[in-house]
Amino acid sequence: MTPLEFLHPAGWLTDSGGPRYVQLRRRLEEGIGDGILPPNSSLPPERELAEITGLSRVTVRKAIQELVRDGLVEQRQGSGTFVREPVARMEQSLSHLTSFTEDMARRGMDTTSKWLERGIFAATEQEARVLDLGESGEVARIYRLREAGGRPMALERASLPLDILPNPLEVRTSLYEVLDRRGQRPVRAVQKISAINIEAPEAELLGVVDGAAGLSIERTSYLEGGRVAELTRSLYRGDAYDFVAELRL
Repeated sequence: MTPLEFLHPAGWLTDSGGPRYVQLRRRLEEGIGDGILPPNSSLPPERELAEITGLSRVTVRKAIQELVRDGLVEQRQGSGTFVREPVARMEQSLSHLTSFTEDMARRGMDTTSKWLERGIFAATEQEARVLDLGESGEVARIYRLREAGGRPMALERASLPLDILPNPLEVRTSLYEVLDRRGQRPVRAVQKISAINIEAPEAELLGVVDGAAGLSIERTSYLEGGRVAELTRSLYRGDAYDFVAELRL
């Protein structure tokens, strides 16, 4: 079946199927999922889609905007709308306290970091409270774009007391590797996960469209004796990650 035949309204557009832009979006999603609209192929222009489906250009535009928001297609200036390459999803266990580098290494993937901030800074109100630093405390802070297999995956900002990480420049790949060498590696953590829409400029750094789905994770990590060692705030691409927890009775 050709894309034009697939998009003919006789096979999918009904009066009882809900809003018309939703029906078109679903049809395009099916075409992408079934390979009728393969990765890197271009969608027909809005005008042509409107003629094929009998829908208005406003309806067509709304359906495409939702596909762009969900990361299934991308609009290239002056070229049109193209089906995006699928992003391989990764599962990360919530049962074990591991680093991003360790997670990716288990999958046989190399990791790289683009440093956005690294140094010693005056603690924010939240950092001072969570890390118990006092009003005039300072923190070691590292903020970086984490990449795996050459693809941006997450933005990660970690804050630690200076006696636990006195030299943030020592961190080149894995923070936990450095903490392990110092005998200061956390042994447990509490995580809060929230679903958000990624805003610029984070969306640009992560290679997704403004407003794309993301996962915001705030983690407080503890040493063996119960002291807070780390406050980490991360932003993960929603199209690339699934977090999995095993529950037992």
